[in-house]
This record gives sequence, structure tokens and C-alpha cells, in this order.
Amino acid sequence: MSAPKTFKASPRPDKPDAGKPTLHPRNRHTGRYDFPALIAGSPELAAFVIINPYGKQSIDFANPDAVRVFNRALLRQFYGIAHWDIPPGYLCPPIPGRADYVHGLADLLALDNAGEIPRGGHIRALDIGTGANCIYPLIGLREYGWRFTGSDIDAIALASARTIVAANTLGKSITLRQQSDPRHVFAGLVQPDERFDVTLCNPPFHASQAEASSGSQRKWRNLGKLDPKRKLPTLNFGGQAAELWCEGGEAAFIARLADESREVGQQVCWFTTLVSKAGNVQPLQARLKKLGARHVQVSDMSQGQKRSRFVAWTYLTDEQRSAWRATRWKPQLG
Repeated sequence: MSAPKTFKASPRPDKPDAGKPTLHPRNRHTGRYDFPALIAGSPELAAFVIINPYGKQSIDFANPDAVRVFNRALLRQFYGIAHWDIPPGYLCPPIPGRADYVHGLADLLALDNAGEIPRGGHIRALDIGTGANCIYPLIGLREYGWRFTGSDIDAIALASARTIVAANTLGKSITLRQQSDPRHVFAGLVQPDERFDVTLCNPPFHASQAEASSGSQRKWRNLGKLDPKRKLPTLNFGGQAAELWCEGGEAAFIARLADESREVGQQVCWFTTLVSKAGNVQPLQARLKKLGARHVQVSDMSQGQKRSRFVAWTYLTDEQRSAWRATRWKPQLG
């Protein structure tokens, strides 16, 4: 078998400065937030608005309640999600960065479609670790009309996600299922007759609870919020153990994800995962090469000072992906 084609995604032509950290050009969250408009749609947000050191309206990102209400307002204004909430202590993710991943996936699929983003319910996505927030399915459905299957090992998280889906009458487009064996990712989850056009995953990237707590402390220092006189929550964006850390950290999780992807390699067009730590990219690429991946792509993302990336791979040849597109995407292309 020939070696897989490994490459960095080229800078987007519509990105103003490839060297400057910016959101994806289709991301709805570029520029400053219009707080009067957000408050008009979600009046409860007004209680959490502060004036930052630059004299601009913002919220206290070290306050989990503020972040939760802010997310609810963003989802309502930008994506038409009227009802959204999560249980206390569960991960409340920054929406702009999550949206960037979804737009990056759309660009990835467009590579197999003459540059045209495939849209509509014929496109099926599998979200590994969808969490209590169900963010990726909500954004992917609203932006591109894709159908999602969200999976998780946490029954409480899935119950929360199901409540969000039901409250917004999205059950025809978003389904949820539990991975009953936490030792596995795809095994026992993807059924023999199922096909997914793309998978996505935001893996736990800490190796322990102590490491996760230390990371949150660093976030507060970066935000200028660390005050020894003030009692702050353990994690500013929340998160249960399975959402934030696992044995071996991010490197171990994505290695397991890669290993299991080979077993369902003919049932998925593109596998993807976020990789928070740049040092984990090369080992993952090497592992995928040994597993027989045909193509591997690394796509950079950035928000403010934070830089991240997602790695995508496929076991299908160019000819197989062309046949996949003709069979599965043709109805919505015609």
C-alpha cells in the first residue's frame, strides 16, 4: 500500500491575513458582540454584563452562570435555538471556536465536491462526545442542514442533550445514543449498515483532574481574573471528568480513536478530531500512516490568542470517495 498523502491545508483565499489569528470567514461571531441586541433577545443576560478594562461591554468569563447565559443568548440570536440549558458542572463551551470546527468540516467535504459545500440532510455527521451541550449538532444543522448522530458515555449528558433537541423540535435531524463501553469509541456504536460522511470529536485533553484544574487557573490568569481574595469555581467553563481528562490525556484518546477508526474505515468518508496540543499532531500522523490512511490533512484554527487545529483522515481512495459522493450526495446536488 502506498504511503498516505499528508499535507497542511493551505490558507483560505478569503482570509485577510493568514498569519493573524482570526475566525473562519463564515463564522457568525467575528467582530465585537452586539450586547444590546443579545440582551433584547435574552433579557436575563443583562445581569451578567460587565465593563472590561478597555471600557467595552463583556461578561465575566470566570463565572460559569455568566458563560451559560451568554451561550444561550448566542444560540438564540445566531442559530435560532430558543431553548438551551445544561446541568450544573457540565462543559459550557465557547461557541465561536466550536463554530470554526464545523465550518472547517464543511471546507473539508467541499474538497471532494469541486469546492462546493455539500448541504442538507443527505449529509450525516457523527459527533463523538457530544456532551450535555449538544453544540456541534446544533451549529452544524443550522449552518448546513446536516443530520447528526451524537454519542456520549455519560447518561446525564445525553439526557440534557435530548432535552435540548426535544425542546427545539429537532428530533428528525439530531439523534443521540450512548456508548455503553467507555473503553471504546466506534466499536459497538457504529452499526454495520451505517455510513457517515464525517465524524468529529473534541477529545478530553488533560491526563488528570489536577491537570485540568491547573489549566483553568492559567485561563484565569490570562483573563486577568485571578484574585486570591475571591472564591472561584474549579473550572470556569465547567466540565465533568470524561469531558476534560482521561488516562493518558489527549494523546492516548486520539490514538485509541485512530486505532478504532480503521475498523470502520469503509463506513466513514472522513474522520476528524480536534488536537489541542501541537506536539500530538505528528505522532497521530505517524500512527495513521501505519494504520493505512490514504489521506491525512491538518487544518489550523485560531481565536484570539488561542491556536488549535483538527486532523482529518480517510481510508478511502480518490475513486472510492468519488463513488461515495455520487451515491450519497447526488440527491441533494441535483
